[in-house]
Amino acid sequence: MAYLKLKKKSLQHNYQFIAKHLDKEGIEWGVVSKLLCGNKTYLQELINLGVKEIHDSRISNLKTVKKMDPSLQTVYIKPPAKKAIKNVVAYADVSFNTELETIRLLSEEAKRQDKLHKIIIMIEMGDLREGVLGDQLVGFYGKIFELPNITVVGLGTNLNCLYGVMPSQDKLIQLSLYKQLIEAKFDRKIEWVSGGTSVVFPLLLNKQLPRGINHFRIGEMLYFGNNLFTDKQVRGMKSDVFTLHAQIIELIEKPKVPTGELATNPSGDEFQINEDDYGKTSYRAILDLGLLDISTDFLIPMDKAIKVTGASSDMIVIDLGSTKRNYKVGDWVKFKLKYMGALGLLNSNYIDKIVE
Repeated sequence: MAYLKLKKKSLQHNYQFIAKHLDKEGIEWGVVSKLLCGNKTYLQELINLGVKEIHDSRISNLKTVKKMDPSLQTVYIKPPAKKAIKNVVAYADVSFNTELETIRLLSEEAKRQDKLHKIIIMIEMGDLREGVLGDQLVGFYGKIFELPNITVVGLGTNLNCLYGVMPSQDKLIQLSLYKQLIEAKFDRKIEWVSGGTSVVFPLLLNKQLPRGINHFRIGEMLYFGNNLFTDKQVRGMKSDVFTLHAQIIELIEKPKVPTGELATNPSGDEFQINEDDYGKTSYRAILDLGLLDISTDFLIPMDKAIKVTGASSDMIVIDLGSTKRNYKVGDWVKFKLKYMGALGLLNSNYIDKIVE
């Protein structure tokens, strides 16, 4: 069976790198754990780092976190569904919100549970996912700040999550100005301007982050060490926190061109023949996982000679070229991963998860 390995030392290294830069600027932050899909072994590794705040988009994952360490502050990072209100109040200390009716329900439930529920109002800054429109913010806040058992601890935004709109100094300054406007209008203190995410971190490294941004939520950068502006590794960070290990279950020299009448395969793809490949052969290996677990678009072979040529639901085919490079059946092939690939593997019950 294929397995996913978390390298503890690389995770620790990346955490310390991020903490060093944020602590230097006096910026509070939390770790986004949604990639881990509630895996207790991996969540424990986060907790062992000394994390004080964990963010997730699945309330069941936050429930797991609270059971593992009740002292951690948990943050639910999407507007709650009505049917989830009770559990959001029970297991999330903070939630992202954009709908007045939802906040009223949170207020009522928090009163029933005798809790003070914190909220971050998300503001639309151009990427058109969740967020209150800026020109409606004052009226929106005016209707919620006196609700019982609710306190607004921050204003936030998400960028690059839907249409790929990138953060800029102008957008983040505007977010900070919204905080100043609310505080002046209502004479209320708002603790956080939560504009920081993995995609914003390069602005901090380049000393371009507006001073008003004082809260970050970091996920992808922690696990992959990548700069989302350049799609390259951040100097000083590790890219091997997660590696996939897949076993070869067949290795045979075969023709490079299929024979017979071609039609679309079960994935809806239609193979295009390269006429230069007629009469040629290569060593083709089959790995013991498939599209049910991960899209081949998210695989990065650690052996540069390997080419991923296709996949079905439960098998991935790789091309080893004209030489099998000493590979044999039973050998393990290693891959680094893109974010969505790791997410698929972590959500798969068919992939073992281990810690190095």
